[in-house]
Amino acid sequence: MSITETSLTGKDLLTLADWKADEIKQILHYAIQLKKEKQPKQLLAGKTLGMIFEKSSTRTRVSFEVGMLQLGGHALHLSSRDIQMGRGESIADTAKVLSRYLDAIMIRTFDHEIVEELALHADIPVINGLTDDYHPCQVLADLMTILEYKSSFAGKKLTYIGDGNNMAHSLMIGSAKVGLDCTIVAPKNYKPKAEIVSKAQEIAKESGAKILVTNDLKEGIQHADIVYTDVWASMGWEDETNERLEAFKDYQVNIESLAGANPDYIFMHCLPAHRGEEVTGEIIDGPHSVVFEEAENRLHVQKALLASVM
Repeated sequence: MSITETSLTGKDLLTLADWKADEIKQILHYAIQLKKEKQPKQLLAGKTLGMIFEKSSTRTRVSFEVGMLQLGGHALHLSSRDIQMGRGESIADTAKVLSRYLDAIMIRTFDHEIVEELALHADIPVINGLTDDYHPCQVLADLMTILEYKSSFAGKKLTYIGDGNNMAHSLMIGSAKVGLDCTIVAPKNYKPKAEIVSKAQEIAKESGAKILVTNDLKEGIQHADIVYTDVWASMGWEDETNERLEAFKDYQVNIESLAGANPDYIFMHCLPAHRGEEVTGEIIDGPHSVVFEEAENRLHVQKALLASVM
């Protein structure tokens, strides 16, 4: 069955919790297929994606824009300075107007409720490019990368070390969906939101995955197949940088902290990275690191996503 024959057409991606496990896996396999193709098919000829950016971006903007170009469509960059939503027009009115012009919307913003309201009033697919609570597109690329390097999710363990932020949230949800064990290691005051942990653990009952949260790095890293980290002060939290540097100083990914991981572990990071803070250069630039393959996979998985929902 081709991807165009599925029920994904017109579907929003607000969080991976809203998608079935089979739908997620289908996107991953389709992305791997698209990655292998030397000449991308013009699957979205004549289609336009509107990209709303209230948070700046490198990988999100470039991967969506290039992805649309390779699929024969067009991507329109809309910063908060370019559209009236940033000057007081309601989200509902913006959604209704853009639905008359575009074929899909990708938005990268702060409050997750903004994405939910946009999707509620839009007649076209809405894709969450990032909110303070979730980063589903990044995790699709992460899962694709894990599948490429580890062949399957069953019996594998992902350990995320750092802030209990949108990455931790989406990694738990995505792992729970596909049957990948996921341990979040975070300082006591920086754990992921309890309600999202509970949601992931509930989802995991169906797949058999184990979702755990701990502040014990040595315990959490044991037998990890995938080690993942993120910056300690994400966008919007820069004013807490000094406080966070102190709180996270014992959670750096380095040779010593990785002692308990499996010998063939892979290291992942959503980027941008701060070498010398959350990870040392010898790890992120070392033989176990797959961070640039992971970054490239943003392009392929987003092409698969766009072709599927549009």
